[in-house]
Amino acid sequence: MKRGKPAYYSDYKSLGGKIVVALAMMAVIPYLLLIYLFINNQINFTETFIFFLPLILISILSGFSLLRRSADQLFFLSQEIARLEGGENKGPIQIQADRELNEIADHVNGMLQNLEKMKRKNQEQATQLMIYSRDLALSYKKTKQEEALRNRLSRYVGNNLVDKLINLKDGVLLETERREVTILFADIRSFTAIAERMKADDVVLMLNEYFSIMVDTIFKNNGLLDKFVGDQLIAVFGLVESDTNPPEDAIRTALEMQQATRALMTRRLQENQEYFEIGIGINTGVAIIGNIGSSNRMDYTVIGDCVNVAARLEEMAKGGEIIIGENTFRKSACDFNFECRGEVYVKNKTEPVVCYNILCN
Repeated sequence: MKRGKPAYYSDYKSLGGKIVVALAMMAVIPYLLLIYLFINNQINFTETFIFFLPLILISILSGFSLLRRSADQLFFLSQEIARLEGGENKGPIQIQADRELNEIADHVNGMLQNLEKMKRKNQEQATQLMIYSRDLALSYKKTKQEEALRNRLSRYVGNNLVDKLINLKDGVLLETERREVTILFADIRSFTAIAERMKADDVVLMLNEYFSIMVDTIFKNNGLLDKFVGDQLIAVFGLVESDTNPPEDAIRTALEMQQATRALMTRRLQENQEYFEIGIGINTGVAIIGNIGSSNRMDYTVIGDCVNVAARLEEMAKGGEIIIGENTFRKSACDFNFECRGEVYVKNKTEPVVCYNILCN
């Protein structure tokens, strides 16, 4: 119903109209009639009293009946509203009464309809909020998991490979498998003798500086850091799909590592600090890749004959040398300077291994 100025009812069907009629029947009409007859000398006081007594009584009773009926309707409306408030009645108020009371009932019914609409809307919004809350919780959990995975991966690979690894096989780094990879071993020559001449804190600072430079070089060339073993580091190439050739990436990394080490040693000599060189061995072959260790400590690493050969080639390398196996040589382009060392025997191998030196520029 369109709301405007309040309506004033004065007809018989309204409560106000009935009150007016009741008052007229109870008081005004009898007294006006009494005055009229008395003025025209048609009745005396005794006759007036006797004649009008029943009329006044009927008027009062009639007015009271009208008021009583309206009061009963008002009381019924009050009870219906109370039942709605107490939850006993869910439907609209059904009443046939005076106009004002009917409109009150209509307004209450309209309020009930609006409240029901608001209730349904609130329920829909609450459901939507629950869905948003669930999605937000899942998104937060996924973000935390991805952040933790990024932090773990950043210790082993460069930032340019982290996204690829996170999206690889639903966030799993790699499953256990046999795969052709290129392994790089690098070790500081005569490290034990050097460390004995230095303070413990200076040894740690030297290794941290050296490893930081080496790891950045590995990451830059699509390599993964396998582990540190004392002053030795192990890197793997070919675990992550890329547009480059893993053996070439490993050779390029080795050349840059030797160049960076020479630059570092030049600065250290200028500062009267200990000088060292590194030897590097590289080999390509099929290795087993997976999480290896105990229930308390697991390492994602590579094992196999090609890994052992790479370690033996690194042991053969003198300071500043890079020695690669035959498979690495065959799978690399010819824009590197190679020098064949022929067949050599390495520990735990019955057959000789053909290897090559990479000549540093």
